[in-house]
Amino acid sequence: MLTTSSSDTPAVSRPGLDDERYRRFGEELDAVKERAFKRVGPEDVRYVRRLNRFSVAMEIVGRFLIHVSFEPIAFAVGVFALWIHKQLQATEIGHSALHGAYDRLPGAEAFASKKFRWDTPIDEESWRHAHNVRHHGNTNVLGRDPDVHFGPVRLTEHAAWTPRHRWQLPFALGVLFPFFGLVINMHVTGLSDAYTADGRPFDILPDGSKASIRAAWKKALRKYAPYYLYNFVLFPVLAGPFFWKVLLGNAMAEMMRDVYSAATIFCGHIGDAVRSYPAGARAHGRGHWYAMQVQSTNNFDVSRPISILCGGLDLQIEHHLFPTLPPPRLREIAPEVRAICERHGVEYRMDTWGRTLLGALQHIGHLARSGGLRAVVREMA
Repeated sequence: MLTTSSSDTPAVSRPGLDDERYRRFGEELDAVKERAFKRVGPEDVRYVRRLNRFSVAMEIVGRFLIHVSFEPIAFAVGVFALWIHKQLQATEIGHSALHGAYDRLPGAEAFASKKFRWDTPIDEESWRHAHNVRHHGNTNVLGRDPDVHFGPVRLTEHAAWTPRHRWQLPFALGVLFPFFGLVINMHVTGLSDAYTADGRPFDILPDGSKASIRAAWKKALRKYAPYYLYNFVLFPVLAGPFFWKVLLGNAMAEMMRDVYSAATIFCGHIGDAVRSYPAGARAHGRGHWYAMQVQSTNNFDVSRPISILCGGLDLQIEHHLFPTLPPPRLREIAPEVRAICERHGVEYRMDTWGRTLLGALQHIGHLARSGGLRAVVREMA
């Protein structure tokens, strides 16, 4: 699986491609990238602004119906509308904006990556560093990609197993999925390192000093405090005697967003067939880096409306190849990217969302057992 360079640094094995074919593979994808980015412009600005107006309208409708409803149908419609708002702000609008998809586009100043504030409990600055800088480009590489762990959940066979991992599947389903935003803020700010690292190297924190932990708490609370006060104190208090009804509606919309987002993101990076890499793994040039990105991610096939609610992350392969490309452009180039991968022998995984999610959960279950994935696979054979 691995080759070793002259300096004994592990290098990722090449999945059936020689240097010349990698070069051609990279050149074809570079050409796709160039054409796609040339098309980014006013149309994309109009799209995100229009979608944001719709999102805000859904928030107004949702909060109004949750407050004034006296029967379950109007209440359910309000919860659904508020979820639509939260989902769009987290994915199609927010995730793309924080990646820089609309930076320097005239008319999209409100969606600039360093200015945009999304309607989630996740600190923007911490997320940009952990996700844009650390995760992208180092996908599934132990020691460089912080997303090979989510708290006590181990997502690569290259990470050391500990007895606590026996419980990682129930933890994922019972805590990580329904409270995804809260957990991700802990993850990107470094609080997870402080309290769940259990002896492994930290993913985010520079060290375990009190000063580092205090800084992590400061980053986490600067988003937790205003977000949760706004959603779970202000609006319920405004409802007076209907405090608990409004609190319930807001909590339901929040949990729907978290479960949907977790199911989307876990499908993109996790599965027994998804490549993961040991510490020190590196690519041999641009074409090989592209191949690593393709083979460490999954796509799943959904309708256009569902794709919008996923923020285009049903096309995780294209997103990892070109992370600053707006979601509508990812949808445009997906058939061409798939054809290039098939032409050059790079595995391009596409399945239904249900089967992809089931495979991700099975993978988490496999890695819950001592010995890692390979040992489990041999045992089952």
